[in-house]
Amino acid sequence: MVNVVFNAISRIVLGITDSVVHALTVGYILVWDNGLILLNTLSWSKRKGSLIPPGHVGHGGNWPAYIPPGEGDSRCACPALNAMANHGILPRDGRNIPFTELNRATRATYNFSPSFCFYVPLYMAGVLGRSYHNGTLDLEDISVHNGIEHDASLFRHDTYLAENGDQSKPCPDLVDGFFKIVKGDKVTVDDLAKYSEIRRASSRRDNGQFTLSTFHKLFASSNCATLIRIMGGDIPALKAWLYEERLIDGFESATRKPWGLTMGSFQTTVLRIEAGIRAVPSEDSGLGDLGSTYGQAGVSETSALLGGESARKRVPQVNGE
Repeated sequence: MVNVVFNAISRIVLGITDSVVHALTVGYILVWDNGLILLNTLSWSKRKGSLIPPGHVGHGGNWPAYIPPGEGDSRCACPALNAMANHGILPRDGRNIPFTELNRATRATYNFSPSFCFYVPLYMAGVLGRSYHNGTLDLEDISVHNGIEHDASLFRHDTYLAENGDQSKPCPDLVDGFFKIVKGDKVTVDDLAKYSEIRRASSRRDNGQFTLSTFHKLFASSNCATLIRIMGGDIPALKAWLYEERLIDGFESATRKPWGLTMGSFQTTVLRIEAGIRAVPSEDSGLGDLGSTYGQAGVSETSALLGGESARKRVPQVNGE
């Protein structure tokens, strides 16, 4: 009996300690990020070709050779990380990558801020129940459903609808659908909001296990914002990145500030995208999922862009019922 009580108390104390440490860590990251915003405001942007220093991978837009993934290589739902592995910036097999190396390599390649590059791998480590400082991951680990991967992704079919739940490969039909709505010579916030709405409506209609929390909606819009803030909305660069998960020759991040793309600056674009998505309340509940809303795009619009009605998964019938 004493051991049971002791174990219960220990778990409670550890839970409270973890919560306090997490809150302090997030607070520290936000203060750090705001400091970097100030430093960027007081700094000049770097010139084209000088963002990555001489002697470093990607200097002048010269990237290591692109090699598509082979059998047994690990890939995930994120084109940015897959492209890094395809170029050998991360291990080409996508396996046993330290979270700390993911931090360093992502900052060096895409010029996200140090605060951003610390927070995201730290969050990944938490989702996977691993140590940020000593742990490693395979890229496929990131695709755990409703961790970082989520329903209604712009360029991946939902786990429930994808063959074998595979999130490792580009989905050309969804990329095709996206570029059908882009009318200008650059991808815009309006383009991303419109296609997000279409994907949310399509996913909600076709996925019998559809979920999209407020957190994942904002995470989805963060992924969208990367197409503008890092890739510059450049269509040739985005086509290579989304269809092949490849960096084009000459690519450099569109964010040229010396301290990179901060979390605070990034959110200005994220919120503009999310605000542009027309939405209606959940039909399943008066409360929905505490504020969750979904794309309002009609069936005809989603079908026209996404190649007709998707193959909805159904529970197999039993005894003809």
